[in-house]
Amino acid sequence: MNYTYLTTEALAERIHYDVRTIRDRLKDSVLLEGRHYFRPFGGRKILYIWETIERDMKQPALEIDSVTPGTSGLPRDTKARTTQPGAAASTGIPMAGGGVCNG
Repeated sequence: MNYTYLTTEALAERIHYDVRTIRDRLKDSVLLEGRHYFRPFGGRKILYIWETIERDMKQPALEIDSVTPGTSGLPRDTKARTTQPGAAASTGIPMAGGGVCNG
């Protein structure tokens, strides 16, 4: 499959967001490295994968969470309510990629 690679500026034009919003608010929260963007040759430049971003933008948040590694697919506000009575609450630290650090 052929992919369309976009710079931050080109992505901003396509989705009508400010470049700063993409860099400061979307990158590493909803746009994940290895899924939505990558750094060619391990450098500083970032290229976004348009087809993946377009597909995920059209899905409801619940569907995106269910395929993000480290999430259960439950809405964020219900995760805390799923603990059994008397069970110890998780003290893990949430990580940018959706996983939890239990260390």
